[in-house]
Order: sequence, then C-alpha cells, then structure tokens
Amino acid sequence: MASKKPENMTFEATIDELDTIVEDLENGDLALDDALKKFERGIGLARAGQSKLNDAEQRVSILLQNDDDAALSDFSSQPE
Repeated sequence: MASKKPENMTFEATIDELDTIVEDLENGDLALDDALKKFERGIGLARAGQSKLNDAEQRVSILLQNDDDAALSDFSSQPE
C-alpha cells in the first residue's frame, strides 16, 4: 500500500505515523536502507506537521485580533 503524501494527511494521522516511525527507528532492528527510508519519511511528516501547526497558529491569531474595525478577508495557507 502506498503511503499518503504528508501534506494530504490530517495532523493527527501525521503524528501517529511519525510516532510509529520513531519507535521503529529506536528499536534498531531495521536494515540501513530501511532505516534511511523511514528517517526520510519521518522528516517529511515532521515538516508537514509543523506547517499544519503554523497554519493553525496563524488562524487563531487572526481570530483573536482585537480590532473590530478590521476588514474581513479569506484565510490562505499559501504565502502570496
């Protein structure tokens, strides 16, 4: 079964898979090539998770702004 791209996964699924990878790597029973593949996947998951957290933090910050006169605008997770 092919793995989903980290950016297409939910934050919770990203963390769950990352936890599994960390356990596998800490166990130390993997061949070097397998360990490197899991490490690479883990790095991708960690980056995607951090991006999702940054997006959530930005959304919360926007929602908590105290300026009632500010114009409303759509949230975009992509930098312009």
